[in-house]
Amino acid sequence: MRKRSFVSKSQKYHFPSTTFQMAEEQEIRRHVVLTKPYSLEDEKDSEHTAANVIRRILSLLKNVRPGSDLTNFQLPPQLNLPKSQLQCYGEMIYSFGGHDLLGECSRRDLPIERLKSVVAWNISKLRPVLFGQAPYNPVLGETHHVSSGHINVLIEQVSHHPPVSALQATHEEENIDVMWVQHFIPKFRGAYVELEVKGKRVMKLQSRKETYDMNQPRLVIRLVPVPRADWAGKMKIKCPETDLEAELHLVSDSFIERFRGNNNRAVKGKISESSSGSKLYDIFGNWDRTISAKNLKTGEVEVLYNANESISGLKPPTVKNLKEVMESESAMVWSEVSEGILNKDWERAREAKKAVEEKQRKSLKQREVSGESWVPQHFSVVKNGKDWDCTPLQPTVPRAPLVITEAHEDIMN
Repeated sequence: MRKRSFVSKSQKYHFPSTTFQMAEEQEIRRHVVLTKPYSLEDEKDSEHTAANVIRRILSLLKNVRPGSDLTNFQLPPQLNLPKSQLQCYGEMIYSFGGHDLLGECSRRDLPIERLKSVVAWNISKLRPVLFGQAPYNPVLGETHHVSSGHINVLIEQVSHHPPVSALQATHEEENIDVMWVQHFIPKFRGAYVELEVKGKRVMKLQSRKETYDMNQPRLVIRLVPVPRADWAGKMKIKCPETDLEAELHLVSDSFIERFRGNNNRAVKGKISESSSGSKLYDIFGNWDRTISAKNLKTGEVEVLYNANESISGLKPPTVKNLKEVMESESAMVWSEVSEGILNKDWERAREAKKAVEEKQRKSLKQREVSGESWVPQHFSVVKNGKDWDCTPLQPTVPRAPLVITEAHEDIMN
């Protein structure tokens, strides 16, 4: 079995052959399709009106009972974004404006300032969601590997039923590690669809010897009175080494505000000492505008986060070296489907999507016949009941053949 290796500083990072690796004699076109991340300005430019989208969605859901598990529900290409869910996860970390919020988490000298930076970085991961369109469900073994500035991100789909994704990101300059393992549990509630995020998210500031545990809010897709999708619920960030924690509540709009079509993506929260419960800061604002923090001792108010600076004008990755792109790369696995969607060639997109899914079913049957179990290539996976835990097999993520250019020249220079 041949192995392809990438060199990253002092270590070699091996990518063993997977079910996606093609025989050398096959003359199959290697290409990737990369699209721009969805950002603030795109909400105003959507070509899909709410009325048309809701009509199509209701026609698809008319035979679905309330409370049904929608994990395995298959969308037609007309309701797909031209990208995989793994790419959407990665964009939360590697796609941002000119300011490196992740690196800032370790640059601050005081523990309270570092926690405020972690809060700002967490809020930056809340991205607008395009109502009526969803990314592809990743196939087993699918990966997404991108570099942006000093940040390297690698994601792998480690389970298909249920769909579980593992993510590792490293910041080379500031020695920061980020680890996620998560999966959505979608439920149809009649008037809305709720997607609860299960799993864990951990950030380690190695130079500071600090660990930050955090969670992700729910995604609520409302059908009435005005179709829209937004984040809701509670976010909590805790660092045992500094005895500090933050709690953020994403406040839902009132019925009247939703009916008027207003976007009130409010955030209210606090920063406290974990052991005493003493509140140090009030946090308030809107995650799609600005978030501020008020020092309860001095009364001073500061802006922690500006959405316009962080999640506007986002750029897609570009291909730095096509030969080094893994066959399991999301943008390659789904390239034919994405091209069909972008060209509005729905028949081509439908057939290409069917081919990807059929290939996955065939691989599953082959493993069942041979008695083999799927083993992730980049993570060690442990399942305990309904909970999942993943550990990266390598301490750091190497530089990727897909890169974000131009956006962070001010950081790199």
